[in-house]
Amino acid sequence: MKGKIIKSTGSWYQVLEMETGRIFEARIRGKFKLIKTRLTNPLAVGDFVEFQLEQDDIAWITKIEPRRNYLIRKSVNLSKEAHIIASNIDLACFIFTLKHPETSLGFLDRFLACCEAYNITPLILFNKIDVLHEEEIEIVKDVEFLYNEIRYETLEISSYSRLNLDQLQELLKDKTSVFFGHSGCGKSTLVNALQPDLNLKTSEISDTHLKGKHTTTFAQMHFWSFGGNVIDTPGVREFAMIDIEKEEVQHYFPEIFKKREECKFHNCLHINEPKCAVIAGLESGEIQHSRYSTYIKLMEEAEEAAQK
Repeated sequence: MKGKIIKSTGSWYQVLEMETGRIFEARIRGKFKLIKTRLTNPLAVGDFVEFQLEQDDIAWITKIEPRRNYLIRKSVNLSKEAHIIASNIDLACFIFTLKHPETSLGFLDRFLACCEAYNITPLILFNKIDVLHEEEIEIVKDVEFLYNEIRYETLEISSYSRLNLDQLQELLKDKTSVFFGHSGCGKSTLVNALQPDLNLKTSEISDTHLKGKHTTTFAQMHFWSFGGNVIDTPGVREFAMIDIEKEEVQHYFPEIFKKREECKFHNCLHINEPKCAVIAGLESGEIQHSRYSTYIKLMEEAEEAAQK
């Protein structure tokens, strides 16, 4: 039988049987290792699998189909390298909040680099616009302009005032989407606004640290009445780029990759090489300092990983 993983709690999974639409509780039989990195989870929500039914309608997963793409975060388990957040994604929505909680540009840039690396279409959602003052809205528009210039699609939204939710619904229709962002950025509230009968649990921001409390503790797929589905995920603190050489990192920053054609040396890494067009672009303002800073950090991390 063939199915799709729609919920993962770590040791148990829920599998949606493709032909009948029935949902089965499932466990793994055998070992799966499709990528060479040490993972905390062999299966992820969005995976297509084959399974067998046994007594009490318990499904045993026997095979995983090759993934079209996936997104990874760094593991909190030090003995493992990474955790697959979701797989076979059509649209990855990053929920950016200027405050409550504050989202850093570095975090956003890591997300975009991961989307580029694993061939996933990103969408940047500027959430909680309704709680911002005029000066703060101007800051959001400046950030939005920065990413539009690099050809990333953006949308200002609010779950409470329903700003642009109809437009967002059209972008999500008939796709497998995933919502990402810090805990408290409004992922579950947004899902509820788009599909009220789901009634996902939400939580307030912690007044002490202005950080969100984890309300989603495992990944789960929810189905839109207007077509398609969304994978709701726990709040992610850091994305990972796995098994990537430092020379490859520039491929995942479109404006840097485009500018490299003007560099004197074809193998330029844009650090301190002479007549580097990227460094010149940094000085002229064509390349943003925040983006370049994330690029350098990812280069350093790739080099450290290669030395281990």
